[in-house]
Amino acid sequence: MGYELNKQIAPQVKQGRKKMITQQGVMGYIFMLPSLVFYFIFLLIPLVFSLFLSFTEWGGFDFSLIKWVGFKNYKDFFFGGHGFLYPVLTNTLIFAFGSVLVSFFIALVISYMITRLRLEGFWRTLYFLPMVTNVVAVGNVWDFMYDPTNGLINSFLNTLGLPTVKFMDNPHIALYSVIIVAVWSGIGSAILILSAGLKNIPDSYYEAATIDGAGSFRLFWNVTVPLLKPSILFVLITGFIGGLQSFNLILVMTGDGGPGNSTNVLGLEMYNQAFKYGQWGMASAMAFILFVIVLIITLIQLRVFRSGGVENY
Repeated sequence: MGYELNKQIAPQVKQGRKKMITQQGVMGYIFMLPSLVFYFIFLLIPLVFSLFLSFTEWGGFDFSLIKWVGFKNYKDFFFGGHGFLYPVLTNTLIFAFGSVLVSFFIALVISYMITRLRLEGFWRTLYFLPMVTNVVAVGNVWDFMYDPTNGLINSFLNTLGLPTVKFMDNPHIALYSVIIVAVWSGIGSAILILSAGLKNIPDSYYEAATIDGAGSFRLFWNVTVPLLKPSILFVLITGFIGGLQSFNLILVMTGDGGPGNSTNVLGLEMYNQAFKYGQWGMASAMAFILFVIVLIITLIQLRVFRSGGVENY
């Protein structure tokens, strides 16, 4: 009797459950609709239009003047006479790798130290303060500090009897001078993430390794680094994405990527091509070249860390 009753009720229960799931799905899409509309209008449409523009020549504003040129913009970037590939692409990679790797290693050391100090929250806040400072203010302050006549750094060097260094006027050191500023202003987020990761490592691992005779270096290399890999991966990926796309700090400190194109990076050149020269097609092509570079570097990092035991990424 009970079996026959269950046999009759089961299809009704299944149909009711299916109807409820359908209603929940519809309600979910209704709640998602504002975000989907925003994504479609302000992200998807501009992305597709930018991809289209990368195969055209266009000065902006008048759509009737769009001229289809195929892969000409991409060929001009790599093989044309504009000089984009060197040094613009080289400067971009130097700036990204220099700022990110230096920031990471310094942040790792500082994070390891402040997690063992009192007033840990104070030190985290102190190092994070440059992150909430406006980029224009940071660039202008450091420009003044680098000033060869009245700058704080050169005044200090002169008191030591050392010659004046023209940080932003020397094409051989200008890019590295900007990297120093990028490290100073961006190291706070890496410290925040890495110190949080260090705090989540149980003390029992260190105690067990110490009992086995591990010294300070082995504790750091064999215990801390492996358990910190998810945080390290996040810091490096987000850092490289930001570093490869950077242009605002360089724009503030150098204006046009000078001296002699020595600080010009891909993000700044994209800005100049679009808004200064009116070459929207070339700027769009550069944007997608930058996208491919970011994607390749991100995939390489994911592959390296997965082979090292980070399976959650």
